Amino acid sequence: MNETGKRIKEQYADTGGFTDHVFGITSILGYKFIPRIRDLPSKNLYLFGSQYTPKNLKGLDGGRLKENMIVTNWPDVLRMAATMTAGTIAPSQILRKLASYPRQNDLAAALREVGRIERTLFMLGWVLDTDMQRRAQIGLNKGESHHALKNALRIGRQGEVRDRTAEGQHFRMAGLNLLAAIIIYWNTKRLGEAVKQRENEGLDVSEEHLAHISPLGWAHILLTGEYKWNKKDE
Repeated sequence: MNETGKRIKEQYADTGGFTDHVFGITSILGYKFIPRIRDLPSKNLYLFGSQYTPKNLKGLDGGRLKENMIVTNWPDVLRMAATMTAGTIAPSQILRKLASYPRQNDLAAALREVGRIERTLFMLGWVLDTDMQRRAQIGLNKGESHHALKNALRIGRQGEVRDRTAEGQHFRMAGLNLLAAIIIYWNTKRLGEAVKQRENEGLDVSEEHLAHISPLGWAHILLTGEYKWNKKDE
């Protein structure tokens, strides 16, 4: 659902970014939601029916899933997903609305049950799949590097936006995004030139190594400029 038109396969998030509703809708829309959940042992697993729960998992048993709730409201769940896909309403807006509904709302409850299924499967997969853990960490590190770059560009007010009007705040954040985009573009262009030069010289440029290169660095950029004083002018 982004303006670039890129098809997202996996979406990484930190602990604060996950709810059962998000797990449910991302699975229906066809991509994998991979949050880094803090304090994983405190989260519950949900089961179908009355199957036997192993003793070592009894402490994680969060109860039984309401299959009838999902089946009854499945057409409405699909209509909601179609609305998101069509771009009629922003997914974030729909999810905020569902989260604000009382517990007895059938659509919100049905999506929550779907999310509990997906979250249970994810938690089991997370424990067993070290490669998934690694991918999530790398993805989150890129996001944190982007935030770190913007923090470095916030010179003078130490990251505070003190404009009182929404318009002023918008202009300030838009300017910050533009500066970050300029640096990322410049770094990307220079990295591309460096890769091309290595290829022209017959040197190896493996995709495995390129996957670890990021255009988010700024250590080589003088963010505050350079001041030179001419002693003759003094």
